[in-house]
Amino acid sequence: MLIQFKRRFSMAHRLRFDQNSKCMTPHGHNEFVAVSLQARAGREVAWGGANYAASFADLKRQWHRFVDDSLDHAFQLGHDDPMLGYFQQHEPELLSRLLVIAGDPTTEAVATALYMKLNAILAAHLPDFECVRFEIEETPTNSVILTPADIAACPIRLGEWCHRADLSLNDLLPPSAWSAQ
Repeated sequence: MLIQFKRRFSMAHRLRFDQNSKCMTPHGHNEFVAVSLQARAGREVAWGGANYAASFADLKRQWHRFVDDSLDHAFQLGHDDPMLGYFQQHEPELLSRLLVIAGDPTTEAVATALYMKLNAILAAHLPDFECVRFEIEETPTNSVILTPADIAACPIRLGEWCHRADLSLNDLLPPSAWSAQ
């Protein structure tokens, strides 16, 4: 049995490596992220009298907190974007609103980073469950769908923040600067 839930968030990004792309100019999208969870293979999850393995509220609490409190209205930038220097020098109070990954923050790369973040959150709070399908809808006509095999095959380290069960979006700030989930 799969349990799925969705969350909407707004974001801004810019992509620098395709010089002919409209995405060179900072712009935003309203996106939806949908995750499908199931009990980990080999784990005995008792349903109990409530007729569920875990409540929806328990399953989505930490993930939705991350999406709502950190991800929503964040500005997605590549780790070598010159705009980072601007924020560090002129608006350091906004560093916690920057999602930073290695390379361009394409929907594919951000989806991979967020799937890794979800895995860290699940490991810390719901170790009996795993994400088996992760989807980001960038526009009504464009989506990225990932599975555990896609994450296992990811050849790059997108950022250390992706592997922590906290509210972090980047490695510009020390882990202690981010509140724990």
